[in-house]
Amino acid sequence: MDGAALSAPVAPEPSERPQLIKAIPVRHWGRWVSAAVLLFLAFALAWSLAHNPNVGWSTIGQYLFKPLTLRGVLVTIEMTIIAMVIGIVGGTLVAVMRLSENPVLRTVAWIYIWLFRGVPLLVQIIFWGFLGALYPSLFVGIPFVGLVFAHGNTSALIGAFTAAILALGLNEVAYASELVRAGIISVDKGQQEAALSLGMSGGLTMRLVVLPQAMRVVTPPMGNETITMLKMTSLVSVISGRDLLTVVQQVYSQNFKQIPLLIVASIWYLALTTVLTIGQHYLEKRFGRGFGQADTGSAERKALKRETRNG
Repeated sequence: MDGAALSAPVAPEPSERPQLIKAIPVRHWGRWVSAAVLLFLAFALAWSLAHNPNVGWSTIGQYLFKPLTLRGVLVTIEMTIIAMVIGIVGGTLVAVMRLSENPVLRTVAWIYIWLFRGVPLLVQIIFWGFLGALYPSLFVGIPFVGLVFAHGNTSALIGAFTAAILALGLNEVAYASELVRAGIISVDKGQQEAALSLGMSGGLTMRLVVLPQAMRVVTPPMGNETITMLKMTSLVSVISGRDLLTVVQQVYSQNFKQIPLLIVASIWYLALTTVLTIGQHYLEKRFGRGFGQADTGSAERKALKRETRNG
């Protein structure tokens, strides 16, 4: 009984009890002031555009969904898709060549990247557009013996659309190859050694083991490349590539309403870029499973749900 009384905790005197600390949140007045200033500037810009007669909102509404504008949008999308397919497939091949133990393949890949990254894209587009000035005719046959299976006029075979695809696609191969190479290097060498020890060939190891893991690193910059490619298609207007900007330029060269039609093109580029940005987000989320903060937050939410059900 006495032992129990001695072991019982003794309540402290009121004067000895610790005082509760009241946490006062930090006031970030600078954030609120800067947000108010930016909001005011955005409102002022929107107001000026809405009441500016030079914007030509009626012209924008007239041409925004006009068939010729939609055809230009479709050509822009088509160019982007075809050029990126060429870039990704060719870039993967060139990246594997850069990492090859064969010095000839490494040298060829290095020269290709050096050439197409060194010459500006606009110059390449113009070059392909005027390829007929360098080679008036193209042929398929055996050189040096005069045996020709087929031939044709270069300008007829390589029109503006084909020249644009060649310029955009071949230029993208050089940049995509470096992105893929960085992704391959990021994969631990032990993964390849383990696959080879299981009897898998080098090509099968690259296709089934290395490249799927490299996608986590490659996807974000490749998504940026796709968005950049969408906007770079506007450069083919210099060879009348029938893209969105080409259509817009042809229209305002006749009605002289440059600003409204450029706004039409900007609206469509922003809309397409937004769609690609959303797609890039979900692709990064898909290939980034098991890594990063998103997966950690998901695991924490699942653990919290389990505790709530059990508690």
